[in-house]
Amino acid sequence: MDKELLILGIETSCDETAAAVIKNGKEILSNVVASQIESHKRFGGVVPELASRHHVEQITIVIEEALREAKVTLADIDGIAVTEGPGLVGALLVGVNAAKALAFAHHIPLIPVHHIAGHIYANRLITELKFPLIALVVSGGHTELVYMEKHGAFKVIGETLDDAAGEAYDKVARTLKLPYPGGPHIDRLAQQGNPVIDLPRAWLEEGSYDFSFSGLKSAVINTLHNAEQRGDVIASEDLAASFQASVVEVLTEKTLRAAKEYDVQQVLLAGGVAANQGLRTALQEAFQTLAEIELIIPPLNLCTDNAAMIAAAGSVLFEQGKRGKMDMNAYPGLDIENF
Repeated sequence: MDKELLILGIETSCDETAAAVIKNGKEILSNVVASQIESHKRFGGVVPELASRHHVEQITIVIEEALREAKVTLADIDGIAVTEGPGLVGALLVGVNAAKALAFAHHIPLIPVHHIAGHIYANRLITELKFPLIALVVSGGHTELVYMEKHGAFKVIGETLDDAAGEAYDKVARTLKLPYPGGPHIDRLAQQGNPVIDLPRAWLEEGSYDFSFSGLKSAVINTLHNAEQRGDVIASEDLAASFQASVVEVLTEKTLRAAKEYDVQQVLLAGGVAANQGLRTALQEAFQTLAEIELIIPPLNLCTDNAAMIAAAGSVLFEQGKRGKMDMNAYPGLDIENF
């Protein structure tokens, strides 16, 4: 590459306002994230209107900080990558309009990015991707197995039919009276307990790569309520461990089976729930005997929503010649296969 490719990434799909600068698609020069967790914690979940207002307050500050940390100006930037969807429409619009304004004012190409593609490409900030590959995407709103034959080509081979894994974690956490976001609290509690409670595994029909966690969530709630009616006490750490064991076993087994069936070179873990220690450990143990398949797990700071991942995906799209237009909008239900 004769010239360094510098991409500014902007991410506002949910409750993190983020901006980052990435060099040549792989090197992080800056990655700034303003979290809203404290604002939403008292409501037990993300309040869309509140999230949008926070994005409006933070977006300019975060972008300026990302450029300052990277020691570059907008004159150095080759492209502006921004999350187009999926996500909360009001939140997405803040990032999209900020990106359009900067692109228009400074004559910089605009690059729309799919949020889940960003999570997948966070792994390229660790190592080069090798195709074909499968990505296990596990987040608050998404649980998917995505097959890729080449850069920018996504085929969903399995997805959740109801609750995503992250949603199930948050709902079980509320049942156990744990703070929002529930995933990290369940994960920590599970490390202290034993999976001694028999909870269902939703394998679905034979050969399916789809997921279902609604029944598991209901089973946890029913187990607690039944125990209360009998006057029994169930150790929260054992219930957390049993719930996590069910989720992790299904995710791991289906990913392992898909990796073998599709004869892939790499398996990537992606999404906010990729920070879950139980899942990370189970995948490492499952794939350690398969020397021909490389398992890539991103560091914790690249699992949750951030703009470095958006810039990483945007770098690939930029090199493929894909550009956004000034009539670009936010698409909360954007499909990754048709992206």
